[in-house]
Amino acid sequence: MPYSRPVILVGMMGAGKTTIGRGLAKATGRDFIDLDHAIESRCGVPIPHIFEVEGEEGFRKRETLLLDEYSQQPGIVLATGGGAVLASENRRILTERGVVIYLRAAADELYRRVAKDRNRPLLQTANPRERVAQLLAQRAPLYEEVADITFDTGHLPVAQAATALAQLLHSTPVSP
Repeated sequence: MPYSRPVILVGMMGAGKTTIGRGLAKATGRDFIDLDHAIESRCGVPIPHIFEVEGEEGFRKRETLLLDEYSQQPGIVLATGGGAVLASENRRILTERGVVIYLRAAADELYRRVAKDRNRPLLQTANPRERVAQLLAQRAPLYEEVADITFDTGHLPVAQAATALAQLLHSTPVSP
């Protein structure tokens, strides 16, 4: 790639940040880091446990600390958690340090992808489909605010999406 800044993926849970991110890292010869997995590794417990013990606020503090750390590493693809854009400090970090890609998908598609995943603390509600739509409505403007590139994940197979994104990154002018 023509720059060393980290490529940072943002978007809702189920948008494909981890799966497409791995493929994009492979296609561009970069290392891949999933911020949620890094948090779990550092804490030694799954994210739902962190939410249970510390609440969302405690989790978000940990998320900001690791985003700050990893966003300073050149030459990586970094997948953030869906709510990373909620904190203004995180949005500042994203826009100042990375080439940010918003992986966009419709609420119904997102719900279809995450409906059976029990490791999503924010979906442990009576109506998870409605919760996905609410979260998307709240977060979409923030994803758009920080994004250098918006990419619709739709129904593209992961390998095709990663290849298309790699080509897009090579042809999109961004500062080094």
